[in-house]
Amino acid sequence: MSDPMRIRASAQGDKVTVRVLVSHEMESGQRRGADGKIVPAWFIQTIKGEHNGKLVFSAQWGPSVSKNPFTQFTFKGGKAGDKVKVTWEDNKGDTRSDEAAIS
Repeated sequence: MSDPMRIRASAQGDKVTVRVLVSHEMESGQRRGADGKIVPAWFIQTIKGEHNGKLVFSAQWGPSVSKNPFTQFTFKGGKAGDKVKVTWEDNKGDTRSDEAAIS
């Protein structure tokens, strides 16, 4: 399993901004390794954000997204102290979920 995501969520009025730094190698399947063989594709396919169990963000990614990608999204209705959960799944079936409190 990969390292935890770095999640920062901050509220300004009724708008919440969530910034996420995801730890993932994100191999495209087009690069050759030191042995000359193609490194197999390994990338995040879906990422989603939830606030109090409600889906507020969803994206589909592909092999062209960089290593350790950064993403940001906003939503309305959150307040300081609420939890935001971010989950991703990659093309090998691995998943990771992390959460943070809104400040």
